[in-house]
Amino acid sequence: MAINSGNLVLAIIGVIMTGVVIVVAIFSIYLCTKVALLGSDVRSQRRTPPLPNGSRSSRSGADADIEMGGMSYFIEGLQNERPIRFSAQQLRGFTNNYSRKVGSGGFGVVYRGRFPGGEPVAVKVLNSTLGKQAEEQFMAEVGTIGRTYHINLVRLYGFCFDAEVKALVYEYMEKGSLDRYLFDSPPERISFDKLYEIAVGTARAVRYLHEECAQRIIHYDIKPENVLLGAGLAPKVSDFGLAKLCDREDTHLTITGARGTPGYAAPELWMPLPVTHKCDVYSYGMLLFEILGRRRNLKIGAQHGQESQDWYPRWVWHRFEAGETEAVLARARAADGKEREKAGRVCKVALWCVQYRPEDRPSMGNVVRMLEGEDDIDAPHNPFPQLAPYSACHMPSVLTTAATTESDAGAARTG
Repeated sequence: MAINSGNLVLAIIGVIMTGVVIVVAIFSIYLCTKVALLGSDVRSQRRTPPLPNGSRSSRSGADADIEMGGMSYFIEGLQNERPIRFSAQQLRGFTNNYSRKVGSGGFGVVYRGRFPGGEPVAVKVLNSTLGKQAEEQFMAEVGTIGRTYHINLVRLYGFCFDAEVKALVYEYMEKGSLDRYLFDSPPERISFDKLYEIAVGTARAVRYLHEECAQRIIHYDIKPENVLLGAGLAPKVSDFGLAKLCDREDTHLTITGARGTPGYAAPELWMPLPVTHKCDVYSYGMLLFEILGRRRNLKIGAQHGQESQDWYPRWVWHRFEAGETEAVLARARAADGKEREKAGRVCKVALWCVQYRPEDRPSMGNVVRMLEGEDDIDAPHNPFPQLAPYSACHMPSVLTTAATTESDAGAARTG
């Protein structure tokens, strides 16, 4: 009887052990299957390039979302900060086979498109006939704006570079470029207070390029056509086709060929003089004059008997020097005391920015502080000492030369 009881105990233990083994085996199979499914999901994600604003296809499986959820979205967000390489087929899909053209110029054509998730984009297809020049512009844009992120810089989502097409994909700026609000006839109605906000936002963008990036970026082509406006007329600097990276320790640069747009380019860019990042400060000052006057700086043909305003920056200096700034403020259409005070600051900052000697121009950090009223603004010196004494009938030859190229200024609109 004792032997039978022992056998019974052994049998019960054997059944329990067998049950444990079966449970462990089933759980192990479940875990292996789950890991295999997760690995397959991760591999499928790697094969699909991420698109901005969650345009990627949704993950399959609730378990993957539970396990990977927060970390996957975090990693995807990091990936989206870098430009994505698109195929020519994807670009055709984004633009509905390039059906909506929104701008063109010597660089190529800009089309409006949409990502699969609905995000509007601007696709700039570079002119293939430019050859090496197109490749240089492509490398300049991807190599500079592609490594930056700032609220006042147009974002580069990605690019395409193959035998069929060379293109850049940007965020779409719904309000177009600043020049239409300054120069179109009749011009878009906009308060000086809003123009002042645009001026400050643009200055912050250039300050970021000069002073806050890991490597200094010189834009070389600051002008109204390259300041794009989004919702609420928020400004963003665009078009980095001429931009160049340089080390902060470099006090002077060696450049090949003229850069920039006549009328905005600093004197040192067109003469055998040392070039520094202060050339962007000069171009920004010329942009400020056009904001202040709501007109092109160069306009040939003043009415008979009126003081020449052909070259607006020099006319502003002449009025400032004579202590007669009321005419300048009236041209800016500054409505009240607060706007007039802002217009006065813009006037003095513009005169400082276009000083003939680069070392006399302020840094963009100082420009922002002066515009915002954080720094006092000293009375500027004559920025045009190289020109002949002021005369209503005199027009320096350098300005006449600029006039012949004025029609080229709109060619670089990026849509």
